[in-house]
Amino acid sequence: MNKEITFAIIGCGRIAERHALHINNVGKLIAVCDIDENKAKQLASKYKIPYYLNIEDLLLHHQPHVVAICTPNGLHAQHTIQALQAGCHVVCEKPMAIHTQDCKTMIATAEQHKKHLFIVKQNRFNPPVQAVKKALEQGALGKLFSFQLNCFWNRDDAYYTDNWRGTKSIDGGTLFTQFSHFIDLLYWMLGDVKQIKTITKNFAHQHSIEFEDTGIVLVEFENGVIGSINYTVNSFEKNMEGSITLFGENGTVKIGGEYLNVLEYAQVKNYDFGVLPKGNEANNYGSYKGSMSNHHKIYENVIDVLNNKATISTNAFEGMKTVEIIEKIYNEAK
Repeated sequence: MNKEITFAIIGCGRIAERHALHINNVGKLIAVCDIDENKAKQLASKYKIPYYLNIEDLLLHHQPHVVAICTPNGLHAQHTIQALQAGCHVVCEKPMAIHTQDCKTMIATAEQHKKHLFIVKQNRFNPPVQAVKKALEQGALGKLFSFQLNCFWNRDDAYYTDNWRGTKSIDGGTLFTQFSHFIDLLYWMLGDVKQIKTITKNFAHQHSIEFEDTGIVLVEFENGVIGSINYTVNSFEKNMEGSITLFGENGTVKIGGEYLNVLEYAQVKNYDFGVLPKGNEANNYGSYKGSMSNHHKIYENVIDVLNNKATISTNAFEGMKTVEIIEKIYNEAK
C-alpha cells in the first residue's frame, strides 16, 4: 500500500500557493515557513496548518517527507541543503541556484543523505514541447543545423520594487528569474554548450535592477548546432513571445506563443504531429504572467518516484547544467 507523503513549504510567495494546491491533491501539506509572518500566516490559515518564521523551527517540530523550496533564487541552495540534512527529500523551484558550485554542493548533500532532489522545470510538460522532444528522439528532423530562441516579455519597474528581484546577489539576473526554463529546454533538446558570445545591456531599468534587461547570445553546441538567444523584459506593456525554432535537414519546427505553449510551425518530412492536447494556462501573478502551469505534473512525478521508484522528470544534474550555461553566458558578457 502506498503511504501518504507529507510536505512542508519554505517561502510563501505567489508560487508557493500553486505548490500548496498541487501538494494537497497528491499528499498532505503539514507546515509552511516564511520570514514574512503575514505571508506565512495567510498560506497556513488556508490549509489549517502551523506556520514558522524560520526553517530551523519548522524542521525542529516536523519531519515532512518532502520540503518544497519556494524562496528567492539566491537562497535555494542554503534552504535545500538544510532540508536535505534534516532527512527530507526536496522539490526546488527554478533556478536550482545562481552558482554552479552551489548546485554541486546541493547534489553532494542529497547523495550523502540518500535523498531525492527534484528541480521544477514545468515547461518540459507543455504539449508542443513534449511533441518536439519526441520527434527529436525519433530523429524526425534528421541532422540539426541551427536554432533560434526568442524571449520577449514585459517586466516593469513596479515588478522589481521593494523586493529581492533585481538584486545581483539574490535574483542573479534576467536569465535566472525569467528565462531559465527556456535555457533548460535548449539543453534538454540540444545537449551541452561548446562556446558562447554575449552582449547584454540595461536599457529601461537602470533604477530598479542591478543587471541586464536585454541580451543577445550566440551559441555553438557540442553537436555542432549553432544559433542565437534573443531576450528582453522590455516588450511594451505585455509579454509578446517565448519561442524556440529548430532547423534540421528534414524539417523545421517552431514552438511559440507567449510561453512555449503553441506548435506554431511544423514542416517535417514524412512526420505528422497530429492534434496536440491543449496545454494549461500560464501562471497568473496578477500584475504579470509567468511560465506555464504544469506543477501538478511535478508532484505526480514526486509521488511516483517515492512510492514506485519511478525516474525523476528533471534531476538535479540537469538543473545544474541550466545554471552552468547561464553562468557561461554572463561570464562572457563581462
